[in-house]
Amino acid sequence: MLAPAFARLPHPNPTADDVRAAAIADPVFGRVFTDHMVSIRYSDAKGWHDAQVMPRGPLLLDPATAVLHYAQEIFEGLKAYRLDDGSMALFRVEANAARFNASARRMAMAEMPEDLFIGAVKAAVEADADWFPPVDGGALYLRPFMYASEVFLGVKPASEYHFLVIVSPVGNYFKSGAPAVSLWVSEDYTRAAPGGTGAAKCGGNYAASLIAQREAIAKGHDQVVFLDAAEHRWIEELGGMNMFFVFDDGSIVTPPLTGTILPGITRDAIITLAKDAGLAVREEPYSIDQWQADATSGRLTESFACGTAAVVTPVGKVTRGQASFTIGAGGPGQVTTTLKDKLVGIQRGLAPDPHGWVTRL
Repeated sequence: MLAPAFARLPHPNPTADDVRAAAIADPVFGRVFTDHMVSIRYSDAKGWHDAQVMPRGPLLLDPATAVLHYAQEIFEGLKAYRLDDGSMALFRVEANAARFNASARRMAMAEMPEDLFIGAVKAAVEADADWFPPVDGGALYLRPFMYASEVFLGVKPASEYHFLVIVSPVGNYFKSGAPAVSLWVSEDYTRAAPGGTGAAKCGGNYAASLIAQREAIAKGHDQVVFLDAAEHRWIEELGGMNMFFVFDDGSIVTPPLTGTILPGITRDAIITLAKDAGLAVREEPYSIDQWQADATSGRLTESFACGTAAVVTPVGKVTRGQASFTIGAGGPGQVTTTLKDKLVGIQRGLAPDPHGWVTRL
């Protein structure tokens, strides 16, 4: 189908320049939002329609709106970057469009034409490019999401959906100043189970992780790491990031995508960049016992997590019950730093883009 044109509704009271400048001078991640949003409606009868770039504002929901009762909801996360020439660019937006539809299929929701998804993201960036924050790690964080908007009570896939894109100016995800994050291993809670929704980017997965994340914070850690649901043995992922392990021979291991782990776009990019550098990358199960043993023996030299929000984050310390172990020297390792620098360089237009990942606007 042809993507509909986006109607542009004027903002009645856009943010003043000085107020915007103050808001983006030091934005807390996910707390500052721009003036506009993109909205598109879907119904089984009309398909995708009513595409608008409009003033950001509250949503009016009937108490019987399906998402409130049956949790049909999916989302994506990606960033727009400002390049040296002043233009804006997106990183692997086509991969986000494809993953969005994979999530939609799993949640029995309407799929969106990929050109429409990409057009909506571009329209959101173009509407609020002036909100780009002049801070370390600065970007416009884009949150495309879709929820079941049909008004009904009954366990069935909805026939109406509402898709939106909102924009948040952000800096670095972690502001603790620590060179690496500390992880708590959750042995009481699991994020996803075989046959479940672990590979879909839906809100329920994150809701299920929050109690374990709260436990980790209460114990003085930055993030929680989840084990598999069947054996409580194999490392899966953090609450919102994929994991990598670097060994003394330069090889890298990351847990395989078996349906319980989100297929991270940053994860895929890291695998590609590592292979480009001649490093051996294995997608295979890695147990918590082996992680501790390898870190203690020195065979494991680095661990890092990755995702759109935090990009690449070194892991320095891991606590499991009463026992803790340190990864390498407890800070960023050489492989982690090199891969992060390569990735960020491509994202920001400072390095060659051999895989065509960057879309200039």
